[in-house]
Amino acid sequence: MNMNSILSRKKILWITTLFLVISIKLFSLSAERVEVLYTSKFYFFFSKILRFLFGWIPFSVGDILYFIAGSWLLWKIIKNIKLYLKKQLKGKLFLQKVLKLLQGFILIYIIFNIFWGLNYNGKGVASQLDLSKMTYDTSDLRELQNILLQKVNSSKMTLVNKNSIYPTNKNLFKRAQICYNKAEKIYPFLHYKIPSIKSSFYGWMGNYLGFTGYYNPFTGEAQVNTTIPKFLLPYIATHEIAHQIGYAKENEANFVGYLAAVNSNDTLFLYSAYLDLFMYTNREVYYSDSVYAKQSLELLLPQVKNDIIEWRKFSMAHTSFMEPAITWMYGKYLKLNEQPKGIRSYNEVISMLIAYYKKFGKI
Repeated sequence: MNMNSILSRKKILWITTLFLVISIKLFSLSAERVEVLYTSKFYFFFSKILRFLFGWIPFSVGDILYFIAGSWLLWKIIKNIKLYLKKQLKGKLFLQKVLKLLQGFILIYIIFNIFWGLNYNGKGVASQLDLSKMTYDTSDLRELQNILLQKVNSSKMTLVNKNSIYPTNKNLFKRAQICYNKAEKIYPFLHYKIPSIKSSFYGWMGNYLGFTGYYNPFTGEAQVNTTIPKFLLPYIATHEIAHQIGYAKENEANFVGYLAAVNSNDTLFLYSAYLDLFMYTNREVYYSDSVYAKQSLELLLPQVKNDIIEWRKFSMAHTSFMEPAITWMYGKYLKLNEQPKGIRSYNEVISMLIAYYKKFGKI
């Protein structure tokens, strides 16, 4: 193969990848187009294929792929550092390495968006429920906090009276699927078949880096960090399933996870969702009225307070110097993907809850 042929192939490859990037960007500009052509059609079927291929495997294929990719990348970095120190990495060779790296990132960007990422640009659950008014004031926040306070206490008392014990991870994941099957009867857009929910291999790492679950867009698997306090797991499971069925934004995954949990009649999931949402709301109330927020915390049942203490102790025991950097990078990732508030995008579930309550009169 001569040099001209190689250069021609490289040009074609660059033109093709750049064309795909531009096409993805132009396609994503219309939320209606993304919702109708991508999320509801292509992704709806493609995600099922991924879950069919990998869901039956008892361990996380995506986590293994991440390990292989991470190891390969580390090896490449070390190799190129050695070449640089030996002064063998310069001129055209250096430029070739940079271009190859750039092309690799572009390819990942293309695959990521085709496999899942375009969901960030869809209309989302607020549109599906016609939640038009997404603003709220302090009185709305207080009202929501009071409702959630009662829900948390009530669901926890039911668990205590039943002497409920937390299920195995396998059983928990099955119950999470049942939550969606029941919720689908009310909200058809919450259709979830062919489950693929697994424990993360990197739970111990997640405890120090600050993640409790994640979705792997390349294998369609939902990973849950099952090493955290048990009462958090049900809501995290429904949150990650929400990502699987096309709700990419964190506030939407929070809200969809809530819809699945509260329409299930499964008290374990009710308590987990209500507790998490109460804490989100309580933090927001604290910004405007710290005294009222503290008073609300005092009204929680002793058993709920014990769970919150366990949660805080767990978080403090796993603080890491790396967590602020990881949080900052993840915040930047969220901002690049249609979530301008970064990490605080998770809190935006509150505005959706309030709008939902105003429209349907229930939480």
